[in-house]
Amino acid sequence: MSQQIKTYIQLQVNNRDRFTVFFRAFFIIPVAIFAGSFADSSSSGNSINSHFSSNSFFAGVFILPVVLTLLFRGVYPSYVLQFNKAILALSLRIGAYFLLLTDDYPSIEANEKIGIEFPDIQGGKTLSRGLPLVKWLLAIPLYIVGVVYGVYAIMLTILAWFTIVITGAYPEWCAQGVIGTIAYWNRVTGYAFALVTDEYPSFSL
Repeated sequence: MSQQIKTYIQLQVNNRDRFTVFFRAFFIIPVAIFAGSFADSSSSGNSINSHFSSNSFFAGVFILPVVLTLLFRGVYPSYVLQFNKAILALSLRIGAYFLLLTDDYPSIEANEKIGIEFPDIQGGKTLSRGLPLVKWLLAIPLYIVGVVYGVYAIMLTILAWFTIVITGAYPEWCAQGVIGTIAYWNRVTGYAFALVTDEYPSFSL
C-alpha cells in the first residue's frame, strides 16, 4: 500500500464561467495574498526558519520543527501535522482554481471536492529519524522532473483557457496532465518538505 500523499480533484468540465476564467489571474489575487501570509509566517524569524520552510504554490509548511522532533524524539507533532495538511489543502484549492480545473472560488475551509490525504504515520513512529536531514537532497532528481512536468501543465492550461473561453467547456484530455502534475508535486512535497513519508515518490504522473 502506497504511503504517498493522495490528491483528489473533482474536475469541472461543462458549463464553465467564461468571465471568471478569462480574468482568473485577477480573481485569484485576494486568496493568494491570504495564503501567502501563512508562507511569510512559517518562514519568518531567522535565516534557519526561512531555509527550512517550503512553499506549495502559495502557502508554506513547517519543516524545521518536524526535523527536530523526529531527530531527537521520533515524533511528528500532531498540531504541526494538522497545520501542514491544512495549508497544503488550501494551496491545492488555490492551484486547482488558478489552473482552471474548477470555477469554485477557493474556500478557506476544507472542500470535499478538492483535497489531500496524508498517510498514517502513527505520530511519527513509521518515519526515519535521520532521513529528514537529507530528503531535500535526495529529491533533487524529482525537482528536475517536476519542472518539466510544470511546463507541460502550464502549456495544457493555456490550451484549456482558450478552449473554455471559446466553447465554455474544459477539454478533458488536458486534465490528466494538469492534475497529474499537481499530484506529483504533492508527493514530492510530502516526501521532501512535509516529511510525512519515507517512500521515495515515483516519477510518473
